[in-house]
Amino acid sequence: MRAAVIVFPGSNCDRDAKIALEFATGFPADMVWHSDHNLPKVDLIVIPGGFSYGDYLRGGAMAAHSPIMREVKVAAEGGIPVLGICNGFQVLTECGMLPGVLMRNASLKFICRPVTLRIENNQSIFTAGYKAGQLIEIPVAHNEGNYFADEQTLDSLEGDGRVAIRYATPEGTIGPDGNPNGSARNIAGIFNETKNVLGLMPHPERAADAKHGGIDGKAMFDSLVQALS
Repeated sequence: MRAAVIVFPGSNCDRDAKIALEFATGFPADMVWHSDHNLPKVDLIVIPGGFSYGDYLRGGAMAAHSPIMREVKVAAEGGIPVLGICNGFQVLTECGMLPGVLMRNASLKFICRPVTLRIENNQSIFTAGYKAGQLIEIPVAHNEGNYFADEQTLDSLEGDGRVAIRYATPEGTIGPDGNPNGSARNIAGIFNETKNVLGLMPHPERAADAKHGGIDGKAMFDSLVQALS
């Protein structure tokens, strides 16, 4: 499996994603600059975390208009999987590849800590390595992770099985006590309609090696390798 990581001015998790991908695949990951007009031939595209363009205007708002994002959209429409992590999730919503928006955290504070997540749908190439309902712990690091969409969109996401991951308490309860940022319905990650695009705020690449203090993110990369190799 060959992967590309999109790099914007201000990205700071691009190398984290690159290392996690190379650890999982055994192949070098292509680093693609935001102003490029062509993507290399790859099986997976990752839009990493970080603060593209310094989060001016809104997180991901400027990156969504980078030339390379037009190519990412075309690739996704052709079936290439796209994984957007943290700022990458924001970029995906800003460019219309995923519904909703990521707003300021309800606390108005930057959050950087491990959180408990519950896998809601494991019927995808991203989440097949987990069990439905499985509780995992992965770090978050964001100021604008508060997912919002209108009720009709939220109901559609629920009905179509497009809620991939939710924030939860360590006991698995879904509610305010397990919600770090105020996200609607505790949503931490969603799919597009064809489930080849996943956006999530937690950082699986920061929990992909025992040296990180946890390996609960590793299964996401292993799932992708198994599906795409």
